[in-house]
Formats: sequence, C-alpha cells, structure tokens
Amino acid sequence: MKIPRNITGVQLAKKLKQYGYEQTRQTGSHIRLTTQIQGEHHITIPHHNPIKIGTLSAILNDIATHFNIAKEEIVKNLF
Repeated sequence: MKIPRNITGVQLAKKLKQYGYEQTRQTGSHIRLTTQIQGEHHITIPHHNPIKIGTLSAILNDIATHFNIAKEEIVKNLF
C-alpha cells in the first residue's frame, strides 16, 4: 500500500492514537506525541498541510522500529 500524499499533521496525530500516542506539547508548528506502550517513545510531527512524503516516511519508520513491526503494516493500519 502506498503512503498517502495529502495527510496533514493534525490528521496523522489523530490516527496515531490507535498506537497509544497522545499530544504532550506543541511548539510553534511542531506537535510532540508520546506513547507509553512498549516503553516510552516520543515523535515530533510538523503541523503542515500536507506533510512532505519524506518526512511522513521517516515518522512511520521510527514508529515501526519502536513497535518492532513492518512499516507496511503501519501504513495498512493507519490508512
């Protein structure tokens, strides 16, 4: 499945709630999300419309590494 090209930072933050991520702070145009599932993990996503594909791919790779699952599985679950 392909990564969507038109997702915003706010939409991504909402979708990541299924992985336990909650917004912990926002500084300017960056949103900090934290999960406690399988240990504490932080990610920062830009509050852009849309998020650039390379940035989104890097965020998904970071989440996949934390949860020890394939990036494709995360893409399938989120989108």
